[in-house]
Amino acid sequence: MKSLLTFPKGGAHPPECKAQSQGLAIEIMPVPDELELILGQHIGAPCSPTVAKRAEVGEGGLVGEVKKGLGVPLHAPVAGKVKDIGVSVHPIRVSAPSITISVDREAPPVHYEKQSWQQLDSSELLAKVHDAGVIGIGGAGFPTHVKLKPPSDSPVDTLILNGAECEPYITADHRVMLESAAEVVEGAKIILKILGISQCHIGIENNKPDAIREMKKAAEMASGPDCIIKVEALQVKYPQGSEKQLIQAVTGRKVPAMALPSAVGVVVQNVSTAKAIHDAVVYGKPLYEKVITVAGNGIGRAANLQVKIGTKLKDIVEYLGGLKPGLAKIILGGPMMGFAVSSLDVPVTKTTSAVLFLTEDEIDTRPHSQCIRCGWCLEACPMGLEPKEIAIHVEANRAEDTAQFGIFECFECGSCAYVCPAKRPLVQFVRLAKMKAKRPQ
Repeated sequence: MKSLLTFPKGGAHPPECKAQSQGLAIEIMPVPDELELILGQHIGAPCSPTVAKRAEVGEGGLVGEVKKGLGVPLHAPVAGKVKDIGVSVHPIRVSAPSITISVDREAPPVHYEKQSWQQLDSSELLAKVHDAGVIGIGGAGFPTHVKLKPPSDSPVDTLILNGAECEPYITADHRVMLESAAEVVEGAKIILKILGISQCHIGIENNKPDAIREMKKAAEMASGPDCIIKVEALQVKYPQGSEKQLIQAVTGRKVPAMALPSAVGVVVQNVSTAKAIHDAVVYGKPLYEKVITVAGNGIGRAANLQVKIGTKLKDIVEYLGGLKPGLAKIILGGPMMGFAVSSLDVPVTKTTSAVLFLTEDEIDTRPHSQCIRCGWCLEACPMGLEPKEIAIHVEANRAEDTAQFGIFECFECGSCAYVCPAKRPLVQFVRLAKMKAKRPQ
């Protein structure tokens, strides 16, 4: 039997907590009366509005664009009227510029016609990906058309689709692979053509045997002499879905410090991003809706929902039966890397993977204590960093001296904080250090 692939250094094994939602098929959430579209949903310059207050917009119509710098356009998820151009609650930046759209219930739905893409060249395919507003759905929201145009001095020979979904609770990618395997694989073929390469690996953690099975069927049907797509079963270990760890697990190549995956000839895309690329190129459909997992013991019922971008958490809560007694924390994303929010007015963005409503028995609210120098955080860090030293320096008001411990290589996976017996908020210390330390040139 072939051994399961994984990365060699560190990692943790938090409880999976996926049973709540992994068996639930994707359901389409009814559109609420109002949507709030945050204008900065991607890494780079936020969009500028292309519509005015009280303007009529159609489903899929352009409402924001980036004229200079890194970015992608923003589209209306529904037909309606621009109610306001103002400010919305934001989970990280506190507030962010936004467009509020009142939904027109009488507007007919838009039908997208299937188009042939095989005759298009790389630049034409890239333009379609850009025009559809596609960004990295599973991560920080990097514009996909930029990622698919690696530097000319870093030739790429391998595409990896990330279906690991290693965060506890989240099952959105699992359901996308299970229910849209052919579309994900066709998205991979489009990416391969854009990159001008023929080799793709799809990495999926071994706790999703049904997704592995469906993706293998789709990959075998799509593969040929000029297109080799393989599904790789991965060991269940967090953070298996991190870009650098996934590359090392699948290819054995190690991305150097401060370098991009293209430095070792690899491009990584999330499986749901591949599905969005398929929709953009095959149907000309912009990215304005996505699948998210809603779970936790604090919500009426768990679900994998297809929601319109801009849907507020309060509308999701109402649709799923309201909040339950004992709710202690609401998290956007997973429990390891997500962000706690204090308001149900926060809208879903293109990068929202999950909304978790956790009760007291699902979180650890014990106060943290002093470092006991056990070294567990060093063993757990997949990047081989020294989280305890970073934390000690921050507490001593010496955050500016922490670059020597590799803080800019830290991607804040939270493995260190998870294993810490003193429950120290090591990720928060790292974030503080990053704000104050000088990035090495």
